Amino acid sequence: MTERILAARGGGQWTVLASTRRREVMADSDYLINCIEVSGTDCVRHDNDIPLKYGVDQCIGDTIGPGGIFKGLRTVPVFLDVLRDAEELCPQALVLNYTNPMNMLCLAAGRQSFMQVVGLCHSVQGTSHLLAKRAGVPYPEMEWTCAGINHLAWFTTLKHRGRDLYPKLHRLAEKDLAGKPSQDWDQGDLVRKDMMLHFGAFITESSGHLSEYLPYYRKRKDLLKTYMRGKYDGESSFYANHWPDWRRAADEQRSRLLAGQEKIEFERSWEYASWIIEAREKNSLHRIHGNVMNRSRGGAGPLISNLSADGCVEVACLVDRNGVQPTRYGALPSQMAALCESNMRVFDLAAQASLSKSKEAAIHALMLDPLCAAVCSPAEIKAMALELFSAEKKYLPGYR
Repeated sequence: MTERILAARGGGQWTVLASTRRREVMADSDYLINCIEVSGTDCVRHDNDIPLKYGVDQCIGDTIGPGGIFKGLRTVPVFLDVLRDAEELCPQALVLNYTNPMNMLCLAAGRQSFMQVVGLCHSVQGTSHLLAKRAGVPYPEMEWTCAGINHLAWFTTLKHRGRDLYPKLHRLAEKDLAGKPSQDWDQGDLVRKDMMLHFGAFITESSGHLSEYLPYYRKRKDLLKTYMRGKYDGESSFYANHWPDWRRAADEQRSRLLAGQEKIEFERSWEYASWIIEAREKNSLHRIHGNVMNRSRGGAGPLISNLSADGCVEVACLVDRNGVQPTRYGALPSQMAALCESNMRVFDLAAQASLSKSKEAAIHALMLDPLCAAVCSPAEIKAMALELFSAEKKYLPGYR
């Protein structure tokens, strides 16, 4: 596929090397783009259906919740193996991680590897464009700041030519939640709108994903009916029911592209990787929002001052020839920081579990998880965790 793309783009100066043995092609690499999926789709139903038996209702289940934690337990050890190879073969490489659970992988990497790792998501890009559209202002003219953790970062500033955009967004959200949406306002996305009204700022991830980071919305049938809508707006078991089909569809599309039955498109997306590589190679400054350890260069204190210094945060980063350089945000509003910190404690224990292969630490992570804690007792959470470990033991070697 890469060769076909290069040929269509006139990229004759490039050579493509490919191998299923990563060490054969990693030597002297400048960039590693991590998009692995440990276990493929074999654990998708376990991650969703076993917790559902205990009343834990998930929409996405790949970054937090039982599904996200167990995906991390499977994936972190493999990612660290990749990084150990990188330390030996290409220590100068910049590692661009796209694999979820984002926070857990970047956190474990930050504690175990000297490689420069940045976690990349599209939540900030997508949501900032969405907010400009909802507010009715040109995107290039919107002034905004955003910080927090992956899938739970807050747009603490949202202005156009000095005017605060939040009063307008609040009025529209109140109508939507009251069942009287404005014609010029998209319906749905109710969890993010409700959180904006009660906590003071809009959050980066879709309502379905976001609802898994919070203890408020997925614990009773009446709340699910009130706040959840289809697909990414909160549909129960959405990923579990569709992910295997999406994987098959992607493979089928690649086959059509290779057979010349479908045209390869070249429109550049807002995914950060190519922009980072261009900025570094050309030494042209570019701003991204990346997931990095909450540490300032030179010991100037945490990037987000009221979140754990040994955690992973999502902040604005500047990219040029020096690589990815996180910027210091300062203090989040207290209520926003508290929600981020509560999730960071989950990731802290889940990362510990992955690094030490500890079932006990994994169970403690689940006990702090907002969805599990909202509906289960500690004894139920432990029983659920042990059932998951049993069902997925093929992909969890060494846990004890």
